[in-house]
Amino acid sequence: MLEVRKSGERFHTKIGWLDSRHTFSFAEHYDPRFMGFRALRVINEDRVAPGSGFDTHPHRDMEIVTYIVDGSLSHRDSMGNGSTIRPGDVQRMTAGTGVRHSEHNEEHDRETHLLQIWIAPERRSLPPSYEQRMFAQDERRGRLRLVASHDGRDGSVTIHQDVALYATLLEPGERAELAIAPGRHAWVQIVRGAATVNGASLAAGDGAALAEEARLDIAATEQTEALVFDLA
Repeated sequence: MLEVRKSGERFHTKIGWLDSRHTFSFAEHYDPRFMGFRALRVINEDRVAPGSGFDTHPHRDMEIVTYIVDGSLSHRDSMGNGSTIRPGDVQRMTAGTGVRHSEHNEEHDRETHLLQIWIAPERRSLPPSYEQRMFAQDERRGRLRLVASHDGRDGSVTIHQDVALYATLLEPGERAELAIAPGRHAWVQIVRGAATVNGASLAAGDGAALAEEARLDIAATEQTEALVFDLA
């Protein structure tokens, strides 16, 4: 079974410096049909205007993954971490018992385009922690590159949940496949470009939930960037 969440059906927030599309219910946007998928709770596609960003704010009991598409984002948090994340970087922050952080686009001539992803943790009140890794284009080109996982294997960042997150860059005509174990599920998010996913046509911003499928097949019809979540 495959269910598509079209880009234009997503919730929309625009507050001047921030233009955000929400795949699932978020903040004042609520629909009981779209509360997440398995442990995946939030996929926000954010565009942050130059010289602006999210001032210091709190989180708790959530695994927060940031994936930069274009531009850069400067991160500061109450654990003492400070970094700038760019395309190819995957940042994981475990909010756990509580953390405060800020994220700003410090460039003054272009916006920052990113995906902010929230995943419910396997248990509450984890110690807060932070991790960041770079995955070069060559690692993601023409294949599904594991970028986050429960056990941190293959150089991926560690998520405190039974989730494997893959990233891929595909040229037109290229495809990537993933076996889905019995009882597991998958979510595909098209970041850029267009592709067919198990025969369904998806474009940038579209997502698809897969259940009771033995295999995931992504075939690019344009230059495509996509994320794939393998979920319990």
